[in-house]
Amino acid sequence: MALNDGKRPKVLLLGAIEHAHSAWTAVCEIADILTPTATNRADFVQEAASGAFDGCLAAYRTFGSFEVTGRVDSELLDALPRSLLFICHNGAGYDQVDVQACTAHDIRVSNTPTAVDDATADIGIFLLLGALRNLAVGMAALRAGEWRGSTLPALGHDPQGKVLGILGMGGIGRNMAKKALAFGMTIRYYNRRRLEPGVEKELGAEHVGFDELLAESDVLSLNLPLNQNTRHIISRREFAKMKKGAVIVNTARGAVIDEAALVEALDSGQVSSAGLDVYEQEPYVHPGLLSNPRVLLVPHMGTWTVETETKMEEWAISNVRMAIEEGRLRSVVPEQRGN
Repeated sequence: MALNDGKRPKVLLLGAIEHAHSAWTAVCEIADILTPTATNRADFVQEAASGAFDGCLAAYRTFGSFEVTGRVDSELLDALPRSLLFICHNGAGYDQVDVQACTAHDIRVSNTPTAVDDATADIGIFLLLGALRNLAVGMAALRAGEWRGSTLPALGHDPQGKVLGILGMGGIGRNMAKKALAFGMTIRYYNRRRLEPGVEKELGAEHVGFDELLAESDVLSLNLPLNQNTRHIISRREFAKMKKGAVIVNTARGAVIDEAALVEALDSGQVSSAGLDVYEQEPYVHPGLLSNPRVLLVPHMGTWTVETETKMEEWAISNVRMAIEEGRLRSVVPEQRGN
């Protein structure tokens, strides 16, 4: 059931629509779009408190809008109008949004699951192969005009026969498993909920305990959301339990790894190499990672394709439309399902 009571609803646009223009045009035909003039959090809070966004039913937000609004937390929500019932986040990860605070304010939150699965898993495989093959060393030497370097890089390893441990078997983790099977890898995983037997069989994946995953993985891929339970889920204790010379791949969120502990593990050789797309305090990157030639670094480009960015926008926009037309969301975040 629509929630606008016959009045033309309002939507708060936080960020920009870059690709899915036709989908957004359809929203503009049924709603008035409000955009903030503020360029920082303090001014945004003041603008919201002034009543500039009164009447807004839903907000569409992008990852980049964080630069203007900061984290969507209780302070921000207190300033926004009580008419706001839905926050439609463009992205699979939504750690910029305090879901608990949103729930307390009777606001439902959505993200864009599945839209990012292929692209994120693709970059994961790229990082996996690059880290296994020790390609970052040769790439850096080549750009420095030294071909493979004055000292040859250490030989890399083939993926065939290696154990890929996947921490977090959601859509991205399952997609990663399917792609890794093509390279002859053995798949093991740990997840808070075990997959159905048929899905495990399809993926050729074996469910193991967390410590067992750490001990048996030649490559550990992190594919889980960032929350209070997963922050620094991989730190000194966990590195110590891994195989000597293990490879780490992270396309989730930087803070699921304790970066200082990762630097120590790389320096000691406990971790032989790493492939990273995300960092704990982006855009800052730990100097110990930047200076280590065995770390393959990508500046958070896991979904950096025209096709995927378009799919993400279309998905988030579909949540906005559903909020306007039906008073519900297509993809409520897990923390709010059943509420």
